[in-house]
Amino acid sequence: MKDILEPLMFPHNLMLYGLLLACLCYRKKGLWLLLAFYYLAGNSFVANQVRAWYGSYNAAYTLSADSNVVVLGCGGSDSALPACAKARLQQLSALMPHGGSVIITTRYCRPYVDYLLTMPGDFAINCFFGGDNTYKEFNSLAARPQLKPDYILTSDFHAWRVTQLTAHHGFSAKVVATSSQTFRRVNCGINCAVTVNLTNFDFYSKLMAEFASYSVFVLSRSWTDWYQPDNTL
Repeated sequence: MKDILEPLMFPHNLMLYGLLLACLCYRKKGLWLLLAFYYLAGNSFVANQVRAWYGSYNAAYTLSADSNVVVLGCGGSDSALPACAKARLQQLSALMPHGGSVIITTRYCRPYVDYLLTMPGDFAINCFFGGDNTYKEFNSLAARPQLKPDYILTSDFHAWRVTQLTAHHGFSAKVVATSSQTFRRVNCGINCAVTVNLTNFDFYSKLMAEFASYSVFVLSRSWTDWYQPDNTL
């Protein structure tokens, strides 16, 4: 009973019921549209269906020891390795424990290389600064045809965009994604149909950021060069 009644009293659900009451009282089309948007964006059942669709870009692979794997950069500093980078390197070690060729495209190579060397596997590591965004990293890889990646490792919420860029550059590489809490399915019980969940709004905001980022690239790549790596790279 607690699991059924408690969510109904959360502020975001009280707002949902308030919007519904306003719609019934004032009968305005704008209010109904606002209610539909708020409900569909926050409803866990709907969001989980979108998660399942987006998850189709996160295929599982078994990496052979002679594979060339590109690990896209995930920020950090000269002395610190961010959690997303650790997750990618841990995933790499788990999928290819017997060694292989690893190419890392990040500004701060040392923390990545040092962390990877502490993990099981005898890796041949090549690290260089590919650029300060994913688009520059891909252009840097395209400028080095001798690398020929078999797999490209990224985070799961970048999987769709990285897949599009892989196809755009004509790479035959497969995209491997590490999991994050952002795309974890939300439990959907009896009250799922009459509640919203704030986690879903965070999910959609990150999803829309990915789509918007790639859309800007597609619309502007013919007349701008913001996605091209610096000449010094």
